[in-house]
Amino acid sequence: MTSTAAPLDLLLLPTWLVPVEPAGVVLKEHGLGIRDGCIAFIGPRAAAMKLAANEVRELPGMLLSPGLINAHGHAAMSLFRGLADDLPLMTWLEKHIWPAEAKWVDEAFVRDGTNLAIAEQLKGGITCFSDMYFYPKVASDCVHSSGMRAQIAMPILDFPIPGASSADEALRQGIELFGDLKHHPRIKIAFGPHAPYTVCDANLEKIRVIAEELDAAIHMHVHETAFEVQQAVEQTGERPLARLARLGLLGPRFQAVHMTQISEDDLALLVESNTSVIHCPESNLKLASGFCPVERLWQAGVNVAIGTDGAASNNDLDLLGETRTAAMLAKAVAGSATALDAHRALRMATLNGARAMGLESQIGSLEVGKAADMVAFDLSGLAQQPIYDPVSQLIYATGRDCVKHLWVAGKQLLDDRQLTRMDEQQLTATAIAWGQRISGHNE
Repeated sequence: MTSTAAPLDLLLLPTWLVPVEPAGVVLKEHGLGIRDGCIAFIGPRAAAMKLAANEVRELPGMLLSPGLINAHGHAAMSLFRGLADDLPLMTWLEKHIWPAEAKWVDEAFVRDGTNLAIAEQLKGGITCFSDMYFYPKVASDCVHSSGMRAQIAMPILDFPIPGASSADEALRQGIELFGDLKHHPRIKIAFGPHAPYTVCDANLEKIRVIAEELDAAIHMHVHETAFEVQQAVEQTGERPLARLARLGLLGPRFQAVHMTQISEDDLALLVESNTSVIHCPESNLKLASGFCPVERLWQAGVNVAIGTDGAASNNDLDLLGETRTAAMLAKAVAGSATALDAHRALRMATLNGARAMGLESQIGSLEVGKAADMVAFDLSGLAQQPIYDPVSQLIYATGRDCVKHLWVAGKQLLDDRQLTRMDEQQLTATAIAWGQRISGHNE
């Protein structure tokens, strides 16, 4: 389990180490060593203490796990948090969000909103996130300087969007950005057709061809509501997922976001194509969009990851809280208390997200050779006692305020709850200033 060529850069000694792979394992009194941004050692504490290390950190009462992976969101929409709450999805989009975007979204908005989202996610234990929003180059610049990891999906719609006057222009920008960042160690570019009802067959076919050529992921809202599916069937006689299958988009690189409506035929298509589903329970609950049948998907062998969606419809980017909601909801939907147990819920928030993004060989579990993307949760508090199963305690009794330390590629981005590279006061002040500008317009 070790390679001991040079001294470790850092040796961590947590009370519990949860590697996620192999499944269901909790290692007590083990150490994890990092060298050159990767995990170089995992083994019992006694063996760990014999290794040379430049820095040794004791993490008493803490659980060390892979960093959480937020598999779907719209980072810059943090600046619209709480702008138009308690409305149905299409009213929310057409009457509030789209007009606000048309008025306010520019490069400065995306930069400030993305930085706010990155900081919130780091403080919540998230080391990697998927983003689908306008001006993706600006978002990727924010990710680059923050030290975080991300998949940035180029949004593509049939009509003009902020930063791109047409679907063809958005595709051109996506190809260029993909080329610029293809060797970036922490950023992957994907293509993000918005939804089946906003992208025509011709544009979807272009996206499929380009994604195949570049071996890039496709990230898309699919079957978010019953209305979307029903409308498609009435207009075309075909369910949206069946249309995507006919056009050749489904496959291991395809990330189907939401999927609250799943028929037997839909399930067969997901299984056969090895498509990943990204489950966003709190956004779906808040917009009354429906329930993704997570346990049914899991038992059929579909890879299900988890996302927060944007802060405009959630309203937080709290993946730990999202995972707890997902575990509870899965039980209610399946009518079974054994559905989505705590260990599988944590896997959904880590390794399954990595797999959806094609990053499972690099991140998502604590294994020698993988990138050192990790989070330490403090389980020493009153509300976590007594501890029978630390993973159950993490999922069912712990909030994101227990996130103590966080590393991406071995670099510490959160130290004792303090961001190491970002100025929290400045970010807060900037967000307040945007809120004042935007609400002034709404009054």
